[in-house]
Amino acid sequence: MRIVIKVGTSTLAHSTGKLNIRAFEELTKVISDLKNYGHEIILVSSGAIGMGTGKLGLSARPKDTPTKQAAAAVGQCELMYMYDKYFGEYHHTVAQMLLTADDFEDKEKYANLSNTLGRLLELQALPVINENDTVSTAELGIGDNDTLSALVAIGAKADLLVLLSDIDGLYTSDPHKDENAKLISEADMSDGSVFSLGGDSSSNLGTGGMRTKLNAAKLVTEAGIDMIITNGSKPRLLYDIADGRSAGTRFKGKKK
Repeated sequence: MRIVIKVGTSTLAHSTGKLNIRAFEELTKVISDLKNYGHEIILVSSGAIGMGTGKLGLSARPKDTPTKQAAAAVGQCELMYMYDKYFGEYHHTVAQMLLTADDFEDKEKYANLSNTLGRLLELQALPVINENDTVSTAELGIGDNDTLSALVAIGAKADLLVLLSDIDGLYTSDPHKDENAKLISEADMSDGSVFSLGGDSSSNLGTGGMRTKLNAAKLVTEAGIDMIITNGSKPRLLYDIADGRSAGTRFKGKKK
């Protein structure tokens, strides 16, 4: 399978913004093993601003654009260094791609993006993609990596998009607030009531939340691609997902 995996800041970093080394090691090990099996993997990785926040000694994610961009510039270097180091231990080559909204809106740039992704996968490289936060702003950019991962999955003609989150999947209500919330194993994006279950990010380092994940689900399922939301603190669930077993919440792509 060709799988796009999106990993959020809450999976990669502690609340301090510092790298969660144990989580990082396990995630890269599992993804390397999936590649060894023959799956094609594209990784959409958050974490640049979060890691830059920690590296610069800031107490919280910056709110003003210049400081966010500065943190992204610092954090992106650290992030790619770690990916190169850990995937390199399993003999996999990483390739950095920093994208903006224009790369998806301009037809020529979009074609170049799709061709580059395809060639990297042919060469057995592992593309690591992030929005170019050092030049993008909320007004001009894609805005969140859930949406970015959906656009990448469509452009790469992926079989599956997996969003690694800080919870097990989509619930009937917010599990952080309601102990009776139940996990939904399969959701249909044609059901308008599903969007009412969306919420905002629970992390002070990230920008996503369930609402952006549901928006991503709408994009990819309309393109015929399945999407799964599952718990990023349990990377071994990726084995179950690759084998077709249930893990988290699955959104079925529309059949063409």
